[in-house]
Amino acid sequence: MTATQPAQVPPHNLEAERSVLGAVLLDERHLYMLLVEEQLRPEHFFRDQHGAVFEAMLDLHNNERKIDHLTVAETLRQHGKLEGVGGPEAIDELAGWVPAAGHARDYARIVRENAQMRALLTTSYEIQASVFGREAPARDLLERAERSVLEVAHDDRSKKLRSIADILHEETDRLHSLSIQKSPLTGTPSGFKDLDDRTGGFQRGNLIVIAARPSMGKSALVANIAENAALDGYPVVLFSLEMSESELAQRFVASQSRIGGEDLRRGKVPEHRWPKILEACRRLADAPLYVDDSSDTGVLEVRAKARRLHHQLKDGLGLVVVDYLQLMRHEGRIESRVEQVSQLSRGLKGLARELNIPVIAISQLSRAVEQRGGDKRPILSDLRESGAIEQDSDLVIFIYREEYYLGAESERPGEADLIIAKHRNGPVGDVVLTFQKQYPKFMNYAGSRFAE
Repeated sequence: MTATQPAQVPPHNLEAERSVLGAVLLDERHLYMLLVEEQLRPEHFFRDQHGAVFEAMLDLHNNERKIDHLTVAETLRQHGKLEGVGGPEAIDELAGWVPAAGHARDYARIVRENAQMRALLTTSYEIQASVFGREAPARDLLERAERSVLEVAHDDRSKKLRSIADILHEETDRLHSLSIQKSPLTGTPSGFKDLDDRTGGFQRGNLIVIAARPSMGKSALVANIAENAALDGYPVVLFSLEMSESELAQRFVASQSRIGGEDLRRGKVPEHRWPKILEACRRLADAPLYVDDSSDTGVLEVRAKARRLHHQLKDGLGLVVVDYLQLMRHEGRIESRVEQVSQLSRGLKGLARELNIPVIAISQLSRAVEQRGGDKRPILSDLRESGAIEQDSDLVIFIYREEYYLGAESERPGEADLIIAKHRNGPVGDVVLTFQKQYPKFMNYAGSRFAE
């Protein structure tokens, strides 16, 4: 059995196509708006003859020549296409098709809309053929299909050239609003005062990488950041590839109720402490916090799910968290682990830019940290498997706990350093937090005695 295309005419509107071309012939100034504002191109026309006429108009425009019936016909003649479009008479007739030349952009939108419908139709046929041909496993075909549909959905008209005047107007309004609020934060808060003072919060469109060796508290830190931001009213989605939703829920409750995570897991919580647990659950239930614990997920799935949730929420997402980068499934046949991780980091950076929200990704560090003698504090070259992580990220934060390496000999029990190793738009340096490993929970620094 094979996929066949139904014998139906694809979506189109010839009258709108002729009206667009006629409007340009009547007033060539319309062409600039059609090119820049509506991103109209020859391939958007259903009838090849109309696409050829528009292409001739573009040729004249690019060569800074006047556009009228005569010049368009002559350009088509030079390219051997005049007779194919119906001769000079067909060009002359176009101007008569225009209901109102001032509505050229409206006609162009109709042409673009139909072109997008045809592209979607073609994509659906290709998806159908791939399924019938069993060209790949179902999961791969699903991801390929979603990617193809998203490419059709992407509208170039949303990516316009903008003047610096427009950009400055929006930015100064935003900054003025922040000044009136007298808030030091310009982004999503982490909930840790000293860190937020350094960063101004996690900024829109930024990729933030939090990295450490195992057992430093990476998952605990991002979970704390997620709950802090959500409790502050910022919608957060946490993609956990390592922990189940049940484990995450227990961590959130332990953190909020200040009841040991081990006691919670083993059911050793005294009855008189249950009101604290129920109150913690109430606060968390009211927070805009979303969790996905799919263990086998790729960047395409993360982007698709985040995109859907972002558009479902009234004010969109405030933060996306991925735990962690090296566990994500790469797309395609890439053998090099370095290239695989590079693909993932680029994909997450693309998500941050697309939705204009901060994205936090956990990353592992290489064993070089342990192999170094003396100081075990991480440096940028310790980022595991890919220099692209450093390149794609706007903010890189390492977690370092001296107590982990020195044990009882450490002079800093219960303390954790957040090392800001890269900060594209701000200062680098260290931030000290209190780490209470019994929950586990990071807190604003209050001295090591509070970690007991």
